[in-house]
Amino acid sequence: MTPLAPYLSAFLREHLPRERGASQNTIASYAHCYRLLLTFAAARRKTRPSKITLEDLGPELIVAFLDHLETERSNSAKSRNARLAAIHSLFRFIEYRVPACLEQARRIHAIPMKRSIQPLVAYLTKTEMQALLAAPDPCAPAGLRDLAMLHLAFAAGLRVSELVGLRLEQFDDAAMPSLHVIGKGRRERLLPLWQETACTLRRLITARPTQGDPQLFLNAAGRKMTRSGFEYILRKHAATAARAVPSIAAKRVTPHVLRHSCAMHTLQATGDVRKVSLWLGHASVQTTEMYLRADPTEKLEALTAMGPPTLQRGRFTVPDKLMAMLAEAGNARNYAE
Repeated sequence: MTPLAPYLSAFLREHLPRERGASQNTIASYAHCYRLLLTFAAARRKTRPSKITLEDLGPELIVAFLDHLETERSNSAKSRNARLAAIHSLFRFIEYRVPACLEQARRIHAIPMKRSIQPLVAYLTKTEMQALLAAPDPCAPAGLRDLAMLHLAFAAGLRVSELVGLRLEQFDDAAMPSLHVIGKGRRERLLPLWQETACTLRRLITARPTQGDPQLFLNAAGRKMTRSGFEYILRKHAATAARAVPSIAAKRVTPHVLRHSCAMHTLQATGDVRKVSLWLGHASVQTTEMYLRADPTEKLEALTAMGPPTLQRGRFTVPDKLMAMLAEAGNARNYAE
């Protein structure tokens, strides 16, 4: 029996950060997947997670684990596929180091990704976004911080990991204020900022405590703001904004919804999906095309250009009786009746 722990440790601590250059967010996501997998496997094998061997993780157990994610944990097909991708990556690492498990790894690689419905992206309208930005109290230190975070999340279209990971030196307060963002896949982009957003950031930096973590946004303890911390802040201000604009209450406002809102507003203003792709830091324009499906403007333009169909007036003729009988027989379920 081959112990799993040494290979799993080498994969997370050496292969991903050193050989693949993976970010800490990617490593944390993979580690969370393996925690779920080992907990499930230990319950099935009635042992401790540290005693799980490589042979225990057969394709049958992996499929059962994926079903468990969807049925017991209510994960979507997208989350299921993300967990399966992490498992595939681990076994690609192991199969070259343990040749005896090559057949087992091949069968696990054969587990397919699950196709799912691709829903339209959710976003906030201009009125809803204005109500959300008006929710924090800029006179209070916490309210000023919240306002700056909401401004940046929307105006720059930042992912939540990009937002909470911003450092002071990434804000360039020059004649044209800009933000230097290091995004997904180590892709860097430079984003100019609205004067209103830059002014809010200046006020935040002035009122910010000198001691604490080097990140731009800090919590009440002076430490780096976490993802869950910003999600809590966003839920609180979304509930306040819903009292002014009730339509917000019907939407699930998440940090990524602010990114979608930035994309949709940019697309409606420019009409150029390539500019949206550059602004959001997408690796491919194909990723940005999902906003075209959610934008009704493009469909209205196509509908107007095409125009309604024109029908020519004709004369009614009595159909041939034989042809009518054949059509009726073809539509009948049982001609013998």
